[in-house]
Amino acid sequence: MVLPPWRLLWLLLPLSSRAQKLPTRDEELFQMQIRDKALFHDSSVIPDGAEISSYLFRDTPKRYFFVVEEDNTPLSVTVTPCDAPLEWTLSLQELPEEASGEGSGDHEPLEQQRQQATSQESTELFSYKGNDVEAFASSSSPSGLYQLELLSTEKDTHFKVYATTTPESDQPYPELPYDPRVDVTSVGRTTVTLAWKPSPTASVLKQPVQYCVVINREHNFKSLCAAEAKLGADDTFMMVPKPGLDFSPFDFVHFGFPSDNLGKERGFLAKPSPKLGRPVYSRPKADIQKICIGSKNIFTVSDLKPDTQHYFDVFVVNTNSNTSTAYVGTFARTKEEARQKTVELKDGKVTDVFVKRKGAKFLRFAPVSSHQKVTFFIHSCLDAVQMQVRRDGKLLLSQNVEGIRQFQLRGKPKAKYLVRLKGNKKGASMLKILATTRPGKQSFPALPEDTRVKAFDKLRTCTSATIAWLGTQERNKFCIYQREVGENHSEDQKRRGHNRCLGPETRRKSEKVLCKFFHSQSLQKAVTTETIRGLQPGKSYLLDVYVIGHGGHSVKYQSKIVKTRKMC
Repeated sequence: MVLPPWRLLWLLLPLSSRAQKLPTRDEELFQMQIRDKALFHDSSVIPDGAEISSYLFRDTPKRYFFVVEEDNTPLSVTVTPCDAPLEWTLSLQELPEEASGEGSGDHEPLEQQRQQATSQESTELFSYKGNDVEAFASSSSPSGLYQLELLSTEKDTHFKVYATTTPESDQPYPELPYDPRVDVTSVGRTTVTLAWKPSPTASVLKQPVQYCVVINREHNFKSLCAAEAKLGADDTFMMVPKPGLDFSPFDFVHFGFPSDNLGKERGFLAKPSPKLGRPVYSRPKADIQKICIGSKNIFTVSDLKPDTQHYFDVFVVNTNSNTSTAYVGTFARTKEEARQKTVELKDGKVTDVFVKRKGAKFLRFAPVSSHQKVTFFIHSCLDAVQMQVRRDGKLLLSQNVEGIRQFQLRGKPKAKYLVRLKGNKKGASMLKILATTRPGKQSFPALPEDTRVKAFDKLRTCTSATIAWLGTQERNKFCIYQREVGENHSEDQKRRGHNRCLGPETRRKSEKVLCKFFHSQSLQKAVTTETIRGLQPGKSYLLDVYVIGHGGHSVKYQSKIVKTRKMC
């Protein structure tokens, strides 16, 4: 067993302070002897079975002590470095006779006690140097005074120590499964899904645990306190001393010292642990994030940076003792952003564009010559699309486009234009777009506002149908095509018929009825009619009218279905 802290502190007092016999378990007398806080401050005691957090100043060693009274006692000491490697040594020396506190007879002279203390040799049991979580364990340790000495040569740092004399079967830290690796089950552009096997501490021992996931871009962490030190916020109990001061992790209140103002005098800050339950997100710092997710052993990390390597660590935390154990961490590289292919627009040339449902297309126009104006002609063949134009990154235009539209922008020397076309929710979109610095040579024909084709019911016969449509003020070529359709003309076929970008070149020669030129300076008189002959009685026909501009680009009016009479 380890001596009670009050008796161990008496053992660590200078010989002159403990020359008088300490009455067995007389804590009141002991407290009177150590009222001087500076004397208490010089003694660092490791409590049995409790993890302590402490702090080291660079190149300043720190020593901790504990006593094992009986031989063949199990002993385990675990040291966890946080934000810097540690050098630590565990050594043993025999107990002086005063350690039991129950001897009899006269006391030896003070000088003789000093000689005995200085003549005792310590035996080094274990030493380690590095930043791994390392432990010394023995199933049968001799009695004696044990000393743990720690040193940080790199920087000021936090660390944790756990010592116990309980049997090995009493696990102070959560156990890892037989396969302690963290697996990456899926990777996206901004997400990574992780999975790991549950800790036996929860599944077998039925102790409460939670898992904490740490994400960063630099490296994996070997302990939770190392990750928390990087975060700058220990979620368990971080004590940050003021420069020039040291402190003992021992509980002052148990020795009769008041708790008020003690923290201020000792120079440390205590941060309580957060309440458990919902995932706890630590404040991100230096591209590191800690997320505690409860007892589930699968988790999807989101909001990651695309095409970037991230490191993932999982820690299982015993929520009763707040001790933690690290799984074997992993890493993964998120996928690249889907690169949008940019289509180059040539000055004065029509480009066909297909946009998926709710998709987007990017087009680039870089005039080779100086210009005062840039004109964009766009023909939305089916449903409306959203059009945005940026010049050298600055947004110049954002409009919904349906049918044929024309936009004229002020030019700028050596300017580059980026066009973004976004489809709608109904379905895929087809467009024709033209960009030019010479808007006088218009390739898109001007259309009237009303592009319907009207059929005259009274002029229907068994073999003919008469239709009319509005013309334009400019002289254009109009072509009429007809095709027989069945009674069950499908919606898909009707939608295809509504595609006003499909020109006469997509029709069979046998479907062509005629072409003619027409225009009128008066919009009120710009109406033309045509009678289509040679039809079959009682049949339905799809009639289309195309207007073809000077540049050869054609636009289709709205399709019209007419049915000839059965009896004449």
